[in-house]
Amino acid sequence: MTSLKQLFGGDTRQFGMIFALIALVVFFQIMTGGKTLTPTNMMNLFNGNSYILILAIGMVLVIIAGHIDLSVGSVAAFAGIVVAVVMRDWNLPWYMGVVVGLLLGALIGAWQGFWVAYVGIPAFIVTLAGMLLFRGFNQYVGQSTTVPVPQEFRYLGAGYLPEVGPVTGYNNLTVLLGLALCGAVIYLEMRKRRRFEKVGAQPPAQWVSIVKIGLLCAAILYATYLFATGNRGTSFPVPGLILGVLVIIYAFVSSKTIVGRHVYAVGGNRHAAELTGVQSKKVDFLVLMNMSILAALAGMIFVGRSTASGPFDGVGWELDAIAAVFIGGAAVTGGVGTVVGSIIGGLVMAVLNNGLQLLGIGADMTQIIKGLVLLVAVAFDVYNKSQGKRSITGLLMKNFGNQAKPEVPTDTKKVISHDATVS
Repeated sequence: MTSLKQLFGGDTRQFGMIFALIALVVFFQIMTGGKTLTPTNMMNLFNGNSYILILAIGMVLVIIAGHIDLSVGSVAAFAGIVVAVVMRDWNLPWYMGVVVGLLLGALIGAWQGFWVAYVGIPAFIVTLAGMLLFRGFNQYVGQSTTVPVPQEFRYLGAGYLPEVGPVTGYNNLTVLLGLALCGAVIYLEMRKRRRFEKVGAQPPAQWVSIVKIGLLCAAILYATYLFATGNRGTSFPVPGLILGVLVIIYAFVSSKTIVGRHVYAVGGNRHAAELTGVQSKKVDFLVLMNMSILAALAGMIFVGRSTASGPFDGVGWELDAIAAVFIGGAAVTGGVGTVVGSIIGGLVMAVLNNGLQLLGIGADMTQIIKGLVLLVAVAFDVYNKSQGKRSITGLLMKNFGNQAKPEVPTDTKKVISHDATVS
């Protein structure tokens, strides 16, 4: 059991989500006759869901802190229309449009964070008002019409890594990216083993490290092959690259920094955190401000992909982001959740949605199935925890757990029995 936990990161819940994701991919690959794992479909999957996954990164921090943000879809739409209008009317270059969008997101986040952190209005109410407010601003600024964006800006949401170097039949930059990721996996695993040895602790078994490196590198190289062998001019999507950078940054911030620990502390027990010196108001302000900045970025990526900003952008995005976070393992009460888990939960929903579309399932049934998946996954886990049982992913490891129970030595049993008699 210990080796298995070390192999899969020590988090059986997260392992269960990875297992569910792999099972979904295999199921749809078989049912669609091999249409799921194709270069074109994988590129479309990443391009079509990257903005939701970016929202999930911000949303998981909000939910960990014990809040919820219903305004992210409207904020994304408002930022998108403002950026499109200022680039059209003020002749701003595309990169200045991105700066304007991020600054607008920061201002909106500061506005909502102020009401929540310093006035004391629940985030649910503040962001519900924000959902209505910024949806109205979106329609007012854009006059309920679509506003096109320049070709350079479209690269942000629909671009690919460029073709460089000799013609090899592969996208060379995508190949280099995949090899770099494999190198990073090997380096981090070796670094982890050296840290164990440095402090005199027993590192994981050698085979655990070898199998982990092999599985991760095999998955990375297969994905690299898919993205690098598409039609010439296509490769790993730019939105996917942006998403990957954000996942690395936010996973590090949430797990390795003081700010991240404060977010978990506030969500776990606000009063206890305040007694230890955590500034809960500052944490509330920062997570909501950060959420709006990421919402603005997601809105710009979507506008770049759709080539124009419109009055119906962002509708329902907040629900998809929240679903991704809860499926990824976050707790409704706060204090629990990870960035990586939310990305996995978002990919589960993305693969489910994509696979159902490939099978020709209508939009009505797709929504029904997605809703049931969310409800069953969360309700089953909540029920098991309330009964003191294993979570849904804990059940997957039940047999391994039974096999790994250590036997108590006979001498130890005698000592325990003797102590109990004396007491």
